[in-house]
Amino acid sequence: MRWKTGRRSTNVEDRRGRRLGGGLKLGSGATLLIIVLALFLGQDPLQFLETAGEFSVPATDQTAGITDEQAEFISVVLADTEDTWTCLFGQEGRQYAPPTLVLFSDLVQSACGFNSAAVGPFYCPPDRKVYIDLSFFRDLSRLGGQGDFARAYVLAHEVGHHVQNLLGISDQVTALQSSVTQAQADALSVRLELQADCLAGVWAHHADRQRQILESGDIEEALAAAAAVGDDRLLKMSGRAVTPESFTHGTSEQRARRLRTGLSSGSLQACDTFSDLNNR
Repeated sequence: MRWKTGRRSTNVEDRRGRRLGGGLKLGSGATLLIIVLALFLGQDPLQFLETAGEFSVPATDQTAGITDEQAEFISVVLADTEDTWTCLFGQEGRQYAPPTLVLFSDLVQSACGFNSAAVGPFYCPPDRKVYIDLSFFRDLSRLGGQGDFARAYVLAHEVGHHVQNLLGISDQVTALQSSVTQAQADALSVRLELQADCLAGVWAHHADRQRQILESGDIEEALAAAAAVGDDRLLKMSGRAVTPESFTHGTSEQRARRLRTGLSSGSLQACDTFSDLNNR
């Protein structure tokens, strides 16, 4: 992916300065005990950890500490999504408000609650922020999602959720989920995730047409990354039974197919995963 001459986004909040104090790791018994206690009491675990001296939180501005190449790369991709979606929203007479990207290590507090890096990258609709622990990309590579455009796809997928939020799709799905069975709610989650995959492809389609960002092999990298995180594949790798009714993101085939749809069409309309209930 051609990215080094790209614009860097200013909508980045670097929280990687938060480190477990005293050399303790997340798996240490004392730290876990504090987290469990805080959750049991309904309190913010980060506040408990800070009180206990487990965290040191330096006062930094939003872009402080972003000097390593991986963080710089993800900032460029974010900027490119900003430029692309601003243009696409403008064509529809809408205004695009970009999300904030939060870089964190190990643990993070968002408007959606307290999360560890184990949950992977996620988007939180209430605060309109994307959260990424960059160590996830190492895990993605081990799963088969290698290359810079595989990483770009991951961020573009989360930005896709932001687009869904701005368009009101996320709220509609949440409302529907509250009135159906768990299996039906999970099926709606799958459709939401597959649409975000397609929207990631829409971004790449237009970004390449406007700025020629793609190099040989990039599309294959993104498709491999989408397939690497399919529900069926992850369940098989964990030794668990592959039960479609428990899927929340879609199969490897579905995820790669929806990403390819967005890449080839560049159309938001082509990303409608909700109209045809018999086809994902």
